Amino acid sequence: MVLNRLGVLTDEVSAHFEEALDWSAEQGLRHVEVRVINGTNVVELNDSQLLEVRRLVEERGLYISAVASPLFKCKLDPSRQAAHGDTFGQREESLDTHFVKLERVVEIAKLLGTNRIRIFSFWREENPSLYWGEIIRQLRKAAEIAERHGVVLLLENEPACNGGFAEEVADLVRGTGSPALKGLWDPGNEAYGGREAYPAGYAFMKDVLAHIHLKDAIIREDGTARCVPLGSGVVPVIAQLKALLADGYDGLFTLETHFIPEGGTQMTGTRMTLDALRALLKEV
Repeated sequence: MVLNRLGVLTDEVSAHFEEALDWSAEQGLRHVEVRVINGTNVVELNDSQLLEVRRLVEERGLYISAVASPLFKCKLDPSRQAAHGDTFGQREESLDTHFVKLERVVEIAKLLGTNRIRIFSFWREENPSLYWGEIIRQLRKAAEIAERHGVVLLLENEPACNGGFAEEVADLVRGTGSPALKGLWDPGNEAYGGREAYPAGYAFMKDVLAHIHLKDAIIREDGTARCVPLGSGVVPVIAQLKALLADGYDGLFTLETHFIPEGGTQMTGTRMTLDALRALLKEV
């Protein structure tokens, strides 16, 4: 029930898009999320390039489940100090520019045959609670645009952003109050940020989520985090998957490993994670 809904972010497999697609099809995956394609963020591609991306995916019997955009990885106010994180090739841009780009990413999603767009909740303020109303207001504005166009925005828990953890993302989704904004639950991100993913994080997220990213992480003795294959970190993967199935979650799962073994490649790391998941599912 998980494997028949399982996909992967292509650039977690290989920087070469067709190589990643071939591997995904060979492994029996069902869908892919697209983020960086042959070195270019998907939101920067033109229409003809996007249609070619879709053709390459569909000719292998796959489909595109979501646009893994970097939308709203930006400051709410450029005059304030805020965190920064990985934008996967997109330059730092203003909030207004991100709203312009949202309209374009809606077009991109439709060209790629999906109605799901992953977004974030702006670079993390030093004290997010001071600006919570403004964060919700801007997300509501984004959700209104999405609703008009018939797409769904998936808000991911990302420690570098204001919705860094499950409790925060759930509060933002509920505060926005739009059917066009749902949660994207990444238990590995929760663990990477030093929080308990399951049961604590999931308890906040389970009623607002519409998509799952799968990764695992450990916290080293020095307090730094590192991603590892599923089942070898602090995320209780079996218990989490059992809970999702018991609670009737009927959405998709996407591997986003962020793991490269020493001396290995992205493909090796993702294959290790996929193999681990297949073994873990025997216990679910």
